[in-house]
Amino acid sequence: MSNDRPPSHTVLIAVATFNEIDNLPLLVAEILDAVPDADILVVDDDSPDGTGKWCQEFAANEPRLSCMHRARGAGLGTAVIAAMKYAIDRDYDLMVNLDADFSHTPQKIVDLLAVAKTSDVDVVVGSRYVAGGGVQGWPLHRRFMSRGINFYTRLLLGLPVRDCSGSFRCYRVATLARLDFDAIVSKGYSFFEEILWRFRMAGATFCEVPYVFVERERGYSKINWREAVRALYLIARLGLGSIFTSQSKSA
Repeated sequence: MSNDRPPSHTVLIAVATFNEIDNLPLLVAEILDAVPDADILVVDDDSPDGTGKWCQEFAANEPRLSCMHRARGAGLGTAVIAAMKYAIDRDYDLMVNLDADFSHTPQKIVDLLAVAKTSDVDVVVGSRYVAGGGVQGWPLHRRFMSRGINFYTRLLLGLPVRDCSGSFRCYRVATLARLDFDAIVSKGYSFFEEILWRFRMAGATFCEVPYVFVERERGYSKINWREAVRALYLIARLGLGSIFTSQSKSA
């Protein structure tokens, strides 16, 4: 890992990558322009296309950028957990997570941070499903599937936000430090639903800020139907497990 130092700023922008060489250089440049006082951490899972190598080389001359290199196939959820632990260990105040494919516009980071810095909210969710939010570039079946998964998640996990499955969020690091990361069961995309549930169980507060999701133009999506089915199973496991636990305690 490069630039392993105490933070000079209070905000960490975390990006998990696998084969994003077509996007990462442009994304880093836009993030640095949009939030020049923030640091960036790229967590790369041994991308064979050179994403990690580019990051390491660029970070050598850019003190705001750090790279974490991991073994391939460890899972998106564990990459975000690694970034969260990094933020905790280095005493950042806020951590913003976004995807590497420009589906989350770097300029919108400012909106999430504005809410986090002027309130006591623990999680600021970039939301596609509140007024002002939306999706561009998705076919009808994918829109339907996303709406269905979010309804399913809110129902089973009792989450107070409309967009439970998106990864574009700002977390208060002091609240992250109260979570038991060893208890997290999700390794893939269902992590983003589970971490909100973990926050809710810890008594955290939430706020949603609208943004428009834009389908990637370069590279390819890593999610597949197996991952989607696994996510549905894990959400049900968490939700039904908590219901049975609360019933046994009240019995």
